Amino acid sequence: MTGILHMGHALNNTIQDILIRFARMQGKNALWVPGTDHAGIATQNVVEKALAKEGKRRQDLGREAFLKRVWEWKEQYGNTILYQLKRLGSSCDWRRTRFTMDEGLSEAVLEVFVRLYEKGLIYRGNYIINWCPRCQTALADEEAPRTETQGKLYHIRYPLEVTTSQGRKVTPQFIEVATTRPETMLGDTAVAVHPKDKRYKSLIGKHAILPLVNRKLPIIADEAVDPKFGTGAVKVTPAHDPVDFQLGKKHGLEFLNVMTDDAKMVNVPKPYEGLDRLECRSKLIVDLEQQGFLGRIDEHVHNVGHCYRCHTAVEPRLSPQWFVKMKPLAEPAIKAVKNGTVTFVPARWTKVYLNWMENIQDWCISRQIWWGHRLPVYYCQKCLSQQQSECGMRNAECGMKAEKHSTPNSEFRIPNSPGVIVSKTPPTKCPTC
Repeated sequence: MTGILHMGHALNNTIQDILIRFARMQGKNALWVPGTDHAGIATQNVVEKALAKEGKRRQDLGREAFLKRVWEWKEQYGNTILYQLKRLGSSCDWRRTRFTMDEGLSEAVLEVFVRLYEKGLIYRGNYIINWCPRCQTALADEEAPRTETQGKLYHIRYPLEVTTSQGRKVTPQFIEVATTRPETMLGDTAVAVHPKDKRYKSLIGKHAILPLVNRKLPIIADEAVDPKFGTGAVKVTPAHDPVDFQLGKKHGLEFLNVMTDDAKMVNVPKPYEGLDRLECRSKLIVDLEQQGFLGRIDEHVHNVGHCYRCHTAVEPRLSPQWFVKMKPLAEPAIKAVKNGTVTFVPARWTKVYLNWMENIQDWCISRQIWWGHRLPVYYCQKCLSQQQSECGMRNAECGMKAEKHSTPNSEFRIPNSPGVIVSKTPPTKCPTC
C-alpha cells in the first residue's frame, strides 16, 4: 500500500484485465477480487520517516499512538494503487475490495498460524537470521538482497598459546586470519583451518589467544574452510555468521552475541562497550595496529546483505525467532512440476524453480515491528523467569555450549517450553503454572 504503479504494473494488470474479460465473454463465472497488502516493514518505515521530520521516534509515541498514526497515513495515502487501477479500467469487483489488516483476514492469519503450529510446521528456533539495526527487526532472506560492495579484508595475527619451561623466553608465534568484519572478532570462540592444509596441520588441536581479549580459542579443522580464501585460517564467530553457526554446532563451541538490537557492542571489553559496530571496527583496527596484531589490509569486493527498505547493511545474528518448516510444504510443489501437472513457459524456468524448491530453507516469519499481524503467542513471565534463572541469561545471549540447548535431532529448535502459549484468543491462565 506504500507504492504507486509504474509501466510494468500497467502492462501486468492490462493482461489480467484482458484474461478476465475474455473469460466473462465465454460465459464463465469469473471474478477478479481487488485488494492491498499492509506492507508491514515498508509502511512502518514511511511513517517513521515522517515522524523523524518532527524530531520524534515511534518509541516516543508508544505502540497504540503510533499505530493510530499509521492508520491515518493508510487512509490518506494507502489507496493510491486502487485509484490507479480504476483509472486503467481494470474490471475488478470493487465492492469486494479487501485489505490484509481487515478483521476477517486478520482472523484467518491467526487461524493458519495456530493450525500450522499444531501440525509442527511452525516452530521457534534460535538461528542466525538477517537483522536490520535501523528497522530493528529480523528479515527473511529475500528481504535482505545481497549487493556487491567494495570493502576491505583485514589480516589479524592471533598469538599461539605457548608454554614456557624453566623460565626460558619463547618467541611469540602467530596464526593469521583474514576477515571483512573485524568487529565480530570480539565474539570469536575458535579459529578454523582446512584439515588438509599443510600450513596448519601441526596447529590443529592447539590454541590461539584472541587479541585484546585474551580468550583462549581452540584451533579446529573443518572442510567448510576454504584454504584459498585470505590466509586459509578463519576466525569463528558462531553467533554472527551463518557458516560459523554451523561450525559452532558441529564442534560444540560457545555462542557469544556481542551486539545489541541497534548494532551497539555488548558483552565485550570495556573500551568497546556501547560503540556502534563501525565505530568499534575503526577503534579495533587502531588498537590492533598499536599492539602489533594487525597485518596487511587488502581492498576486497564482496556481497553484503542490505535491508530491502532502508538499505542498511544487515547484521547476521543469532536470535530466537519463529520459522515455517519449508521442506514438507515444498515436496508437493516439486512433485507437481516433475509429474507434469504444472509446466513452465519458457521451459528453462523449470530448472530454476526446482533448484530453488529443492534447496529451500526454513522461512523466518517473525518481525519485531509494530505495524502488522501480531503473532498469537503469549508468554507466562513466571515460567520464563524460572527458566532464565536456571540458564543464567536469555537464550539469545546464552554462551552455553550448543549441545546444552539442543539435541542432534532438534538442532537449535527451542522446544515447546513452559510459559510459551500459542492461542487464537488471549489465555486467561498459564496451562503450566
